[in-house]
Amino acid sequence: MRRTSRLIRVAVGVASLALAATACGGTSGESGDDGGDDKGLAIAYDVGGKGDQSFNDAAYAGLERAKKEFGYTTADIEPTDGETDADKEQRLTSLAKQGYDPVIGVGFAYGPAMKAVAAKYPDTTFGIVDSVVEGKNVASLVFAENEASYLAGVVAAKATKSKTVGFVGGVDVPLIHKFQAGYEQGVKDTDPKVKVVSQYLTQTAEEGGFSSPDKGKAAAEGQIEKKADVVYAAAGLSGQGVIEAAAKAKIWAIGVDSDQYKQEALATYKDSILTSALKDINGAVFALAKSVEDGKPLTGTHTFDLKSDGVGLSDSNPKFAEVPGAEEAVEKAKAGIVDGSIKVATE
Repeated sequence: MRRTSRLIRVAVGVASLALAATACGGTSGESGDDGGDDKGLAIAYDVGGKGDQSFNDAAYAGLERAKKEFGYTTADIEPTDGETDADKEQRLTSLAKQGYDPVIGVGFAYGPAMKAVAAKYPDTTFGIVDSVVEGKNVASLVFAENEASYLAGVVAAKATKSKTVGFVGGVDVPLIHKFQAGYEQGVKDTDPKVKVVSQYLTQTAEEGGFSSPDKGKAAAEGQIEKKADVVYAAAGLSGQGVIEAAAKAKIWAIGVDSDQYKQEALATYKDSILTSALKDINGAVFALAKSVEDGKPLTGTHTFDLKSDGVGLSDSNPKFAEVPGAEEAVEKAKAGIVDGSIKVATE
């Protein structure tokens, strides 16, 4: 334990609970004090990096929260285009070697690298978001994205007037299939007459599916041509293009991971962001940092779901309350998911 810290309330329900640039990408170090030995949380970003207004930025918010609470040195490091598992392994190794603890890989792509590095640094706690990695010193932070997406589908079915809605997935991988499956089920359970038009931007992350707003915009425009008047994107940075296309066409967009209605970079389009399917990555990252600070590091798999408030749906846009029947339908769906009467698909 680095120091005694006061107990605080973690925002999510956890079950039972100046770095230099390297060849692997640019980094930024932040110091609460100049004591070089007092190093805490470090995060390595997924594709799209900081500034995606979604997945990575939520992790950064958790890092900022830990820095403020514990007053230690933190670090965050960007990915590079076309990088390999070896590049990720070198990045995680660099952070662990410099004494950061915990070290978190933001995204399932860090799986192979984390498994290798965690075994070499048994006294460091590692965390990975959106994947399960076995290891005595690894905490796997996974989410019920399908449940949040189900709620997004309920809202989409209530909001559509054309009886056609869209889904844009960044990369055709199992994680994003969970978003699609939940969304489509939520739509169909709410109104079987509503058609869902779905599209993936790329087959691999290296092709830019999570980091290309232009690809997202083009996909959304294609769905709008097919009469979709609500579009939901699970595509990281590419989702900004989907939101832009929706705003231009004066239809609804549904955000993802963070409450995108509140994101400054998307302020121009905020009135078109009806709601967002939320993942409390911020809270999960902070929870792991706090566990290390308290001398009781989390390990194993921790699932953040609707029942634990680890996922949810935003209602920041006042227009959300104006969609006929949406609020009532969402509350009913939440209750059904929590009590088990609604089983949400993952594929």
